[in-house]
Amino acid sequence: MSGGCETTELWGCAKHAQMGKTCCQTCEILVTEGDRERIHAHTGQQDFWEYRTPSDPVYLEQDDDPNWLKWAFRPDGARAVLRRPASGDCRFLGPAGCSLPMETRPLVCRLYPFTYTERGIDGVSDGCPREVIPPGSTILQVLDMRREDADRWHAQLYAELREGAGV
Repeated sequence: MSGGCETTELWGCAKHAQMGKTCCQTCEILVTEGDRERIHAHTGQQDFWEYRTPSDPVYLEQDDDPNWLKWAFRPDGARAVLRRPASGDCRFLGPAGCSLPMETRPLVCRLYPFTYTERGIDGVSDGCPREVIPPGSTILQVLDMRREDADRWHAQLYAELREGAGV
């Protein structure tokens, strides 16, 4: 029998949220036409997205993935993204994380923290602070992310981008 309070140590996104803003609060989330259809079917909402030019120029720096710029952006430089409330938080971010089921979430959210180009998945982002990963683990283990799922979502993302661009 143990005395006192037992605590559960938080890792991953929950720990990151305690440390500061997470990707769910800072990233501009691209939504494909397929994403919009899936989210609409699940929520009944239609006003959750908008066309907007990126406020962060990093979204335009895709020299290693030229088709991304062709397929994700309109000629005026805008792209379809999740609309954000004034707080900047994702509109689907709840107290326990994303309120959307995994297979309904935008494909770019499902893929994070994998990095990728049209050619395939090529690594893991360093955007997750090391402090959110327990010793001896990787961020993919903490998030319970499988490469097989990421490969499937990657193929789906680029298929939807191509289809949306009429390619």
